[in-house]
Amino acid sequence: MQDLLSILFYTRKSKNKNADQATVYLRITYDGKRVELSTMRKVTLSKWNPKANKVIGTSIEAKQVNRNLDIIKNRIYEIYQKIINNNEEVSLLRIKNEYLGIGDDNKLLLEMFEEHNSRMKKLVGKDYSFRTLQRYATTKKHISSFILFTFKSKDYPVKNVDIKFINSFIYYLKTELDLSHNSSLKYLSYLKKIVRVAYANGWIEKDPFYNFKLKLQVKEREFLSKEEIITIMEKQFTIARIEHVRDVFLFSCYTGLAYSDVFKLTPNNIIMGIDGSQWIKIKRTKTKTLSSIPLLPVAEKIIEKYKYLDDSTGKLLPVYSNQKINSYLKEIADRCEIKKNLTFHMARHTFATTITLSNGVPIESVSKMLGHRSLKITQHYAKILDEKLSEDMNKLRARMAVKENNN
Repeated sequence: MQDLLSILFYTRKSKNKNADQATVYLRITYDGKRVELSTMRKVTLSKWNPKANKVIGTSIEAKQVNRNLDIIKNRIYEIYQKIINNNEEVSLLRIKNEYLGIGDDNKLLLEMFEEHNSRMKKLVGKDYSFRTLQRYATTKKHISSFILFTFKSKDYPVKNVDIKFINSFIYYLKTELDLSHNSSLKYLSYLKKIVRVAYANGWIEKDPFYNFKLKLQVKEREFLSKEEIITIMEKQFTIARIEHVRDVFLFSCYTGLAYSDVFKLTPNNIIMGIDGSQWIKIKRTKTKTLSSIPLLPVAEKIIEKYKYLDDSTGKLLPVYSNQKINSYLKEIADRCEIKKNLTFHMARHTFATTITLSNGVPIESVSKMLGHRSLKITQHYAKILDEKLSEDMNKLRARMAVKENNN
């Protein structure tokens, strides 16, 4: 591990081009990343040896500077070795903070985000999805720009995060970044998780989010009608990748699976159910809950169509990147003259609404297939169509008419 750490001293000139002195800086590199700090020491440029990382000569000044640089270097190695000996995670942030004497009571917000995101990166595919990591990274970027814009600083003490900071951040997201109310609150939720880590560790005295409540605005979730599904299903595409995207999208419409779950499907996820028909059994990437989905005929036909994939990729279906799929779906919508904003996630809404609930499947069963933890979440997807309401009321009228005739 020692070869992963390197220490370098270099000079950085001042803005005055005629200056004959420069400040010596310390550069610590670990595992391909680096951090730079000022040693607060100045040297005469003509006496600095960049290859040897020290001052040339045997003068008292040269010996004093070189001795101080050796002390700094040894201190860094000492900190590094202590972390290794304690079987703790090595990070540049940890080394820098310990060298500067920054304790846990002086934790900085962006540094906490960096620590959190670095740990999360190592758990992608195990405990977290890459998409979740991206959201945290984007949140860090927005907070960084907010701190620079508001406080003219590169970071901010987490102990100073309060209601005013939170409200200012929301205002910044909505005004300067032109984000919607719901998008702003999503980024705020990631900030909330980081701040609560600080609170749990005793780095801040109060949780600023304790009594803070902001509700998401209810949005009408779009879904496809039966006619639109049939239009997409019957449309002929001459380009293979467009056909693949159409088929994978329809598969999601008839199974309710999210993109991340369809992407990781293999033939091993297809089992024989208790009713003798084919089922999908998969643990959802997002919630880690088990989805059990009996396959409808359309989904079975799509699986049969792509059986040739089994030997070459191990994948059940030809799934491209989420970005490419959503791009191709826009093209499919244009070709099919569908005016809605066609995205892959719309397939999940369509399954909940048009395929299941509108055909009389109980919401409890839909919730189980979607892999939701509660019915409350399923209700965000569920729409009772006018057609279904009309059908149910006609059944009620018929039952009431029979009773009246019997009387």
